[in-house]
Amino acid sequence: MSLSHIARSIGESVTLKLNETAAMLREKGDPVIHLGGGEPKSKAPLEALVTAAGKLNSGEIRYTPADGIPALKRAIIRYTEEHYQHSVEPEHVMASGGAKQAIMVALQAILDPQEEVIFPAPYWVSYPEMARLCGAVPVPVYAEDGSFCPRIQDVEQRVGSYTKAVIINSPNNPSGAVYPEQFIADIVSFCERRDLYLIMNDIYHRLIFDGRHPINPYEYAIDKSENSKLIVVNGVSKQYAMTGFRIGWAVANKKLIEVMTNIQSHQTSGPSALLQWAAVGALEGIQSGVDSLRVTLENNRNVLFDRMASFEGIKVTKPGGTFYCFADFSNYDRDSTRLAHFLLEKVQVVTVPGIDFGMDGHLRISYCGSVKDVTAGIERIKWALDPNAPNELYIGERKLVRDWA
Repeated sequence: MSLSHIARSIGESVTLKLNETAAMLREKGDPVIHLGGGEPKSKAPLEALVTAAGKLNSGEIRYTPADGIPALKRAIIRYTEEHYQHSVEPEHVMASGGAKQAIMVALQAILDPQEEVIFPAPYWVSYPEMARLCGAVPVPVYAEDGSFCPRIQDVEQRVGSYTKAVIINSPNNPSGAVYPEQFIADIVSFCERRDLYLIMNDIYHRLIFDGRHPINPYEYAIDKSENSKLIVVNGVSKQYAMTGFRIGWAVANKKLIEVMTNIQSHQTSGPSALLQWAAVGALEGIQSGVDSLRVTLENNRNVLFDRMASFEGIKVTKPGGTFYCFADFSNYDRDSTRLAHFLLEKVQVVTVPGIDFGMDGHLRISYCGSVKDVTAGIERIKWALDPNAPNELYIGERKLVRDWA
């Protein structure tokens, strides 16, 4: 079979594959614990469901403008004014089929083959593949001090003549790290000086802990004209627990949004009318659900961190946001793929290999499920890896016996 060079260079999404694996195991009746997921377990906001139901009952589910229905664009404008203190017009906004599509379309609009896009490591699994889909070159940036938070110097050292864009995701998937405010200020200033596009993936920006407040990139931007190369991406998936609704958006200069809209119009046309109305309901409805989710996640994080901090042999940094922890298990196995498969096979706990986020030896562990899943999952992992653990472990009525060294 003859396939394109780009097609041959792209791998599957490991996170989506693990979701599929966990679902299959559960359907078989296996007592799997999914600590690899990226979707909150709370319900979508009632306003989102009621608004979508009203639209569905009307029977008028038609094509939408490629950049989104006016009602959603108005809601996004209000959101941007409230959370970023930044005023925009409808021509600055494009709604999309999730934040992922917004980022992908932005990259297609700005990257030429062989140009480079830079992003700190650990990074979301899709960034390298998105760059490759554009024929571009992904360039991860590793913090010199080995932490999850790079300095501006780390980024500067990776920028070359082919660099076109920088992607920043804070709070970060997979580490949960919240980048320091000074770093955000520095990266905004640096990209303006070097005439680079800066894509701020803010999908988790309200899911932060310990009394922190979201960092506003517009606060540090000097150029707020139509020449600005700042692109802010967000969506309803995480903060409103609406992962399956697949609605996100991008805010950028008018010309770029026009080009992005043209690209999207040929890819998927406009996002689903029904799901856009659900997003309108979420954005314009009561916002207490976001705070409730944040409090729940912070409590889950504390439980997870306490359990893992007492786990000898691993290194763990306390997440400042999201619902992920990125723990270093290299004392047990430097091959994170092998380790993740071992844990799934032996104790039926799903984790995500760190190599897919740019750091082997680590596992991404999610705490967006129940506290019961978090505690039971860590207990199983500890039992599987601790050579001094008892020889037997009961999962419900099922007895597991250690048959490995």
